[in-house]
Amino acid sequence: MYALVDCNNFYASCERLFQPKFNHQPVVVLSNNDGCVIARSDEAKALGIVMGTPAYMSQELFNKHNVAVFSSNYTLYGDMSNRVMKTLATFVPRLELYSIDEAFLDMSELTFKDLFKLGFEIRTVVTRNTGIPVSVGIAPTKALAKMANRYAKKKYKPIGVFYAASQTLIDEMLEFTDVGDIWGVGHQYALLLKKNGIHTAKEFTNMNADWIRTNMSVTGLRLWNELRGVPAIEWEFEPKPKQNICTSRSFGKLTNNYSIIKEAVSNYAASCAEKLRKQSSVCKRINVFISTNPHKINHKQYKHSITIHCATATNLTSEIISYALKGLDIIFQPNGYLFMKVGVMVLDIVPEAEVQINMFDKKDRTKDKKALNAMDKINRAYGTGTVRMAVQRFDKRFHLRADHLSKKYTTRLSEVVNIKI
Repeated sequence: MYALVDCNNFYASCERLFQPKFNHQPVVVLSNNDGCVIARSDEAKALGIVMGTPAYMSQELFNKHNVAVFSSNYTLYGDMSNRVMKTLATFVPRLELYSIDEAFLDMSELTFKDLFKLGFEIRTVVTRNTGIPVSVGIAPTKALAKMANRYAKKKYKPIGVFYAASQTLIDEMLEFTDVGDIWGVGHQYALLLKKNGIHTAKEFTNMNADWIRTNMSVTGLRLWNELRGVPAIEWEFEPKPKQNICTSRSFGKLTNNYSIIKEAVSNYAASCAEKLRKQSSVCKRINVFISTNPHKINHKQYKHSITIHCATATNLTSEIISYALKGLDIIFQPNGYLFMKVGVMVLDIVPEAEVQINMFDKKDRTKDKKALNAMDKINRAYGTGTVRMAVQRFDKRFHLRADHLSKKYTTRLSEVVNIKI
């Protein structure tokens, strides 16, 4: 048996945890640059606020219903996620992090445990330890566990736990679930299935395996097996190294200031380099891209990117910044353009131990690696960006717009909650 534990309305729950006055008030969290709605409390969902709705289009609705609006506070969400996952890890031998607010728990070795009671205990302890409410779905496969979690939210919300302990309960859950709500079935496949008269997950499991393989590939066949109780999706107890890493943000306001854009590119390149080192990888190519706002039709439009090949595959911050700035110099257009977005992507990622040294490269990187090792340790201990390259600056003039940003309650000493007794 496996469990899928999902934090309820996670971003909104994090905000409410430190500001309980919003517990019964509609809450929404906005994307980068305060662009679109990316998280909603149940009260906000009841108002008909849709995921992805541009914030400026909903301002009248927000005001009318006293909706609490927050900018994305990923520092807070990441720290709270870490606390939830550490708590979950105490219940099972193995755990797979699926996303910032979800995790699969391997219960296959808990033979003599009452799994429903365990699910309820998990929900109680996580909420008690972290303040974040969760739902728990338990079933024989990952896909069924994912479905059981959704079923718990839809049918057993006050309890927050559903244990698909028998085929009867599994069939009940499959009958309830629309094909469009099956984990791994996208919009196009849902349309295809409904066109062929398949509307529920139960009907999907009764289909012919050959038809599934022909029309939905081997991925669809794996899902079909999972829903029939046959484990077919591999577990990833250790996250796989990323094949490409991209860091990109929109500017808080449109700009053609090369100094600000250079600062942004330097910081994004440094972030990519740090992520490479974290997974003991190096990259062979670096891509830099820049664009204006395509929605400003009265502005001159420009969009361009360039890929630079590294002489030797690298994860050194100074080298990656240097390559990125070289690319920026080539594609930047100074006259008449107002830029909205810039980004850096590192490509052709390989393990650090497999680097093929360029025979003409005589550079000794030993000191650089030692210095970056020290820098990474300091930044992990005292916060990202505590130590950085000079070209990155400290004023961050390229910052996103975040007019509704809450405090970093758990990671910044000056912003911890004060309690008056």
